[in-house]
Amino acid sequence: QVQLVESGGGLVQPGGSLRLSCAASGFTFSNYAMNWYRQAPGKERELVATITSTGGSTHYADFVEGRFTISRDNAKNTVYLQMNSLKPEDTAVYYCNTPAGAVAGPRSWGQGTQVTVSS
Repeated sequence: QVQLVESGGGLVQPGGSLRLSCAASGFTFSNYAMNWYRQAPGKERELVATITSTGGSTHYADFVEGRFTISRDNAKNTVYLQMNSLKPEDTAVYYCNTPAGAVAGPRSWGQGTQVTVSS
């Protein structure tokens, strides 16, 4: 079964940095693109960043362009999100998923990791 375990979140001041990790299992990780999503309180989940299966191409939402970097280590079945210059509006629960998993239903998601940006 697919398992996605996000970690690395926490409380950080505006302008600070965090690196999130997502450890994946239950599928051939290196064959799939991976995405980071986030969901703020009372808001819909939104796509933050994408990376192709090889890590050769990335894409970012406009609101994080230049601040966040998605990367992956296929040998470790792990995708990362380096977050710099954090803003209070980045506060959300952050999730990783494959594009297909993101539309497969609630059971396709991990628990996420909470990022709180506050002074």
